[in-house]
Amino acid sequence: MKLQTEVKEAKRELQAYRDARTMTLVAPSVEGTEKPETSMTDGQCLPTDRKVKSYADIAAGHENNRKFKITIRSKRSHTPENMKELIKKRVNPTEMKVGISTFKALQDGRLLIEVGSKEEREKISNRINEKCGEKLEAKVQERRNPRLVIYNIPEEVTLENATKIIREQNSDTQLDEGNLQAKYIYRMKRNLRNMVIEVTSHARKLLMNTRIKIEWVICKAADYIHVSRCFKCSRYNHRLADCRGEETCPMCTGKHKLKECTSSQNDYKCINCTTYNKYNPSKTICVNHSSLDKQCPSLQAQLKKHEQNTNY
Repeated sequence: MKLQTEVKEAKRELQAYRDARTMTLVAPSVEGTEKPETSMTDGQCLPTDRKVKSYADIAAGHENNRKFKITIRSKRSHTPENMKELIKKRVNPTEMKVGISTFKALQDGRLLIEVGSKEEREKISNRINEKCGEKLEAKVQERRNPRLVIYNIPEEVTLENATKIIREQNSDTQLDEGNLQAKYIYRMKRNLRNMVIEVTSHARKLLMNTRIKIEWVICKAADYIHVSRCFKCSRYNHRLADCRGEETCPMCTGKHKLKECTSSQNDYKCINCTTYNKYNPSKTICVNHSSLDKQCPSLQAQLKKHEQNTNY
């Protein structure tokens, strides 16, 4: 009887973990994604039996490929082209021994520069402000703090008392008050409660390697990644309330709602990968999957972007 109870509890925790991981969504760009272990031609789909890499695996694989960002805005309504010309005229990265990975305009009119190290980022941003400061402003973009999800928290835990409970009941971690912040709580199937917290990179390492004591329960934590997917157009990084697109089925890209879709799996098509192929005809990728598919190439790209912009 005891063994059966332990097996049921293990299954319950596993299902809660799987449910929580399904919130990870994708972005349309797939530049620089990892090549799958099986050889494929452009546009070929991933094998359906391929093991999906966890986020931790992907983050570890890109540890040495992080980019450090600088954004530049105009103080006098210059166009991005004018800003580029001014910077190229007054700043010489060769003399500074700085390698530039990216130098491009953003949709909001700012410029983005990406370099390979924090030292290079400081050098180039300081030089731009020194040489072009009367017209431009360079701002270092700090990477976001990581977020964790803590599974199956007790009903007594609230956003107001969560930080205190975690710190005081897990004194061996020696976490300071500023090391973590409770962001929100959400419910899963079977009415289980999970809590998302924002932590420092140091706190993340401590909490990921321990079973967290909360009230009378031992909880587990995992990296939390969330990208909004619009329920209307099936694209990412905006909400339904802000959508300006047309109705698009996430399964087949048809102009109907998901609940109205009658397509078979053979007819599935991803709107995000289709959009990528439209603008990258020489680097086409597989589109024969739904936009909810965890093996979608766009998902792997989003995981890489998230890792590069998070201070793990």
